[in-house]
Amino acid sequence: MLTERSISIVVPCYNEQANIEALHERVAAVMAKVTADWELVFVDNGSRDESRRTFAELAAKDEHVTVLSLSRNFGSQAAYSSGIEYASGAAVICMDGDLQDPPEVIPELVARWLEGYEVVYGDRVRRRAGLAMRLAYKAFYRLLRRFSYIDIPLDAGDFGLLDRRVVDIMNAMPERNRLIRGLRAWVGFRQSGVPYVRDARHAGRSSNSFIDLFRWASTGLVSYSYAPLELISLMAGIVMVLAAGAIVVYTVLYFIRPGVPQGFQTLLVAVLFLGAVQLLCLSIISEYIAKIFEEVKARPKYIVGSVTNAKRGSTAGTDD
Repeated sequence: MLTERSISIVVPCYNEQANIEALHERVAAVMAKVTADWELVFVDNGSRDESRRTFAELAAKDEHVTVLSLSRNFGSQAAYSSGIEYASGAAVICMDGDLQDPPEVIPELVARWLEGYEVVYGDRVRRRAGLAMRLAYKAFYRLLRRFSYIDIPLDAGDFGLLDRRVVDIMNAMPERNRLIRGLRAWVGFRQSGVPYVRDARHAGRSSNSFIDLFRWASTGLVSYSYAPLELISLMAGIVMVLAAGAIVVYTVLYFIRPGVPQGFQTLLVAVLFLGAVQLLCLSIISEYIAKIFEEVKARPKYIVGSVTNAKRGSTAGTDD
């Protein structure tokens, strides 16, 4: 046994029926070598397949298993938040439900935690996925790292371990638009990365489209970077310089080559250029306004329809 301290593992799932039992089996085998005091918190994020039946069977035969059933799909980050807030362990491990995050890395995460690190994140040294997906993820992480006002580790996803002190601080944060890896970096404390290879999905297909990934990426940039807003000031400065240069050039041409350039074409180009700049600026501002709009409504981050757990009992109608 690595430790006698309690550890919680939070796993959000959406239509992951084909992966649930395999994940439980691998986690149980690993945790038998780590600690006797552990819990596996599955978050059923509004699944539409037969996941609920599989969850109920696991919870009935294994007291380590807890199932939080959300009233609908609130997104992966809200699902993670619900599991983290429910988890009772001295450390909380977050991992995806498709077995792309290998449970066999958990002992390394725990070992780093026992060395004194409050945050231990999985560092994806390689990803078993298509070339386009790998390039897209690498570009996003480097863009976020470049423009973020906090130090977010490269190629670090949600897979990682949080000390109870970090968990309590994150649970106290009231924001609705959450990015776990960003909050984890913002909290600070001693952090360390554990390199691992991110596997392909064990079974099934991902429910995330490129549009979903783009929205998720924009949330990360808007939540942890002022660069898009600063880009507006930069574009305003560029337009001002171009306008000043155009005035000088047109004045000179008026005396050197009267009638060149033609006024209509010049006016058309200027209007289209300035219109494109204004629309881009409005789209950037609208992203921030949309996030503010969601925050000021102060709706719950998620709603738990029911909780199934052999040790703590079953409850229903919980929300946060």
